[in-house]
Amino acid sequence: MNRTFACSFCFVLMIAQWAIAADAPEISHETVQVPMRDGVMLSTDIYRKPEVKRAPVVLMRTPYNKARAKKVAERFAAAGLIAVVQDCRGRYESEGDFIPYNSEGQDGFDAIEWLGKQPWCNGRIGMWGASYVGATQWQAAVEKPPGLVTIAPTATWSSFYRNLYLGGALRISLITRWASGQAEKPEGAELTTDWRGTLLHLPLSEVDEEIGWSIPWLEGMLTHPRLDGYWKRLELTDEIADLNLPMQHIVGYYDFFSRESVGNFMRMQQQASDRKTRSRQQLILGPWDHGSIGRSKVGDVDFGENAVIDAAGENLKWFNHVLKADDSAIPAVEVPVKYFSMGDNLWHEDTTWPPQGFKATSFFLHSAGHANTGAGDGVLDRTPSTTNEAADAFQANPDDPTPACPVTEARPLISATWAPVDQRPIEKRDDVLVYTSEVFAKPLTFAGNAKAKLFVSADTPDADWVVKLIDVHPDGFSQNLTVGILRGSFRNSELHPTPLEPNKVYEITVDLGPIAAQIGKGHRLRVDICGAYFPLFDRNPNTAEGPFGKNSAVATEKVYHDQMHPSRIILPCKE
Repeated sequence: MNRTFACSFCFVLMIAQWAIAADAPEISHETVQVPMRDGVMLSTDIYRKPEVKRAPVVLMRTPYNKARAKKVAERFAAAGLIAVVQDCRGRYESEGDFIPYNSEGQDGFDAIEWLGKQPWCNGRIGMWGASYVGATQWQAAVEKPPGLVTIAPTATWSSFYRNLYLGGALRISLITRWASGQAEKPEGAELTTDWRGTLLHLPLSEVDEEIGWSIPWLEGMLTHPRLDGYWKRLELTDEIADLNLPMQHIVGYYDFFSRESVGNFMRMQQQASDRKTRSRQQLILGPWDHGSIGRSKVGDVDFGENAVIDAAGENLKWFNHVLKADDSAIPAVEVPVKYFSMGDNLWHEDTTWPPQGFKATSFFLHSAGHANTGAGDGVLDRTPSTTNEAADAFQANPDDPTPACPVTEARPLISATWAPVDQRPIEKRDDVLVYTSEVFAKPLTFAGNAKAKLFVSADTPDADWVVKLIDVHPDGFSQNLTVGILRGSFRNSELHPTPLEPNKVYEITVDLGPIAAQIGKGHRLRVDICGAYFPLFDRNPNTAEGPFGKNSAVATEKVYHDQMHPSRIILPCKE
């Protein structure tokens, strides 16, 4: 299981769908050992057409076995580039010890410096790859190695903290299952078969032992929920604006890296210190999750052939655009933003993200105090309350956290997906508040970054608020579009969390991330609110004791929507 999951989590599914076969010319392939500054040798494959004596180079550095990138590398080589794929330190054929992300910046610099000295490299080097492989690009780029001309980071981060944490909540199933496949397993150790029990274990600091053996680097990640000095070496967000590199950013709305990837594009386009660099950024934003970039079928939804893209082909067009020109001759990107609108399933082009021509529009929550379940009285409309509507309440039980998606025989709890799946089974739970609009007589179109402004309280020192935006189809299918989560103690700061005062009303903002969709005629818009999204995020014990706490408490959480507390979602709607 561990190898299969690790690859599907980060990289291999993308490689499989990128590797579009063609009648390629003969490609030579050799494996060499490249020395790092400390003498560790990293195994490196080089692909090129035999007649190509000197050309631009594209580099991938991967912990997932360089051999898996063979077809894509051959495709790039067939186009006249020299493709180089390297096993990261401590992985597969490379020497050294593997500690996730620990050496990728320095090793990336050394690999690029080595490439620049090879007689077959013309001095212009790019990088490509997704997830961990995308992060190796950012880590190398901020080291500013000579010869690096461009990167194409797909579905990845520039802040490793935000790779794992959102609103103070931890993507627990993601990192623990990945760690179980990447950490060296001691002889005699047995991997847990009770993942639900493992992920519910308290204290959180012991979850690595519950997996089956001690994983010190995982324990460190689990026990530092604050954005403090622990993360400093992998907190690159403030550094990237100083890079003078054209970049291509690709990600999907359902990808857990959507906020990071889109945010990196926005940062480079709006804040890059070099003005030419600002005009040399491209974003491709589609309806995919982490393992389905370029596909039409994602979760329970088929977005049609229009959603299909050739991701490797997009990379290749980018490299041809950038690497085969001089720095002074690289033109501005003709189409900086290509984004897919779900529902009408159409691609759109724009110069920026958020796209132009959309206006922040509020949709307010209403009920008579009984919005629990899809059969409750929760309503969503554009009119704020003018009366003293009763608050809605639910019980958030840490021992029975609201699941992220319906659990079935084919999809057990541990296989929860970020992709769109029918939410109706979850909307039958009493710990879920459901607010639904009237049927739309004409389509509602929105594109940009969505958020929720809620007035809430809890009777415990901490609690989570999960907000899901949903498209209800005419047949009742309840399609999640996007989700956000906020841990109450993190409402004001990622560095200095503060407990809630029991039963005090707070105004909170829940980031719903980038989204573009059309709620069609005959559809309805819905908002679900609950106290957990387990196991995609860790359940909140509600005690504010932190990762070393052993106690939990059932929280009574309330959402207020009277005239003094206008709880609402805010969507960027077409003007």
